Amino acid sequence: MYSKMAFSARTLAYGAMLYERMLKEEEVTVILTLAGSIFSAGLKNAVCDLIRNNLVDVIVSSGAIIVDQDFFEALGFKHYIGSPDVDDKELNKLHIDRIYDTFIDEDELRICDMTVAEIAEKLEPKPYSSREFIWEMGKYLKEKGIKSDDSVILAAYEKNVPISVKDFRELTELKISAKETGVVMLGGGVSKNFTQDIVVCADILEKTVPMHKYAIQITVADVRDGALSSSTLREAHSWGKVDFPNTEMIYSEITVAFPIIAAYVYQKVKDRKPRNWAKLFEK
Repeated sequence: MYSKMAFSARTLAYGAMLYERMLKEEEVTVILTLAGSIFSAGLKNAVCDLIRNNLVDVIVSSGAIIVDQDFFEALGFKHYIGSPDVDDKELNKLHIDRIYDTFIDEDELRICDMTVAEIAEKLEPKPYSSREFIWEMGKYLKEKGIKSDDSVILAAYEKNVPISVKDFRELTELKISAKETGVVMLGGGVSKNFTQDIVVCADILEKTVPMHKYAIQITVADVRDGALSSSTLREAHSWGKVDFPNTEMIYSEITVAFPIIAAYVYQKVKDRKPRNWAKLFEK
């Protein structure tokens, strides 16, 4: 019904239907990019549901979402409903960190950091990609027991969905193998940029790959400032990164728009086969 309305309602509907189309094309691998404090804001369970129902094949994320939000909650800690209208000096004294209208315990964050260090200490000393290390974090949660209802790290570990923070070469190798790809972008930033740039990187490696066949982005960034997060998907076509016209820019706040889109594809797409892209990197 939104498609028969106007303004943001119509673009949201078009974006949802575009996501449905990419999921129903058997040869298309779906990449989800994450940026901003969206798991602390409450979107973690929506992403978990998408992973567990094979509606996401690859995740590209900024680091804080995965470690300080998802893994943090998987250890049993919480983000709390707060307010932006508080005395931040007082919060600092109390070891309470603020993410706009959400609070988090700094002392618990330190425990989370030390748990990551514990995992690292048990690994063979060598360079690891972030994908490899996050896989070890998922293994830790599987073996030690998760202390929250859901975890994207654990769900991705169980479903062989690779999570990359900034492993550009691995992500490019995945594009070369997958060929046809569609991208769902929550916010912008580095996650968006890396995912778009793998098309160009493959070309530099003298591998011919198609542009991302589909792309939708949910953002409130203003395109007029010319910044990365706000650059349009049509603009990306000029760089040879994203095909056209299968794109949709949805100018809406992510916590409002994304659950609607996730619920839509969850209802529309059933029995999609898993891609198991994490197995590409097994030696």
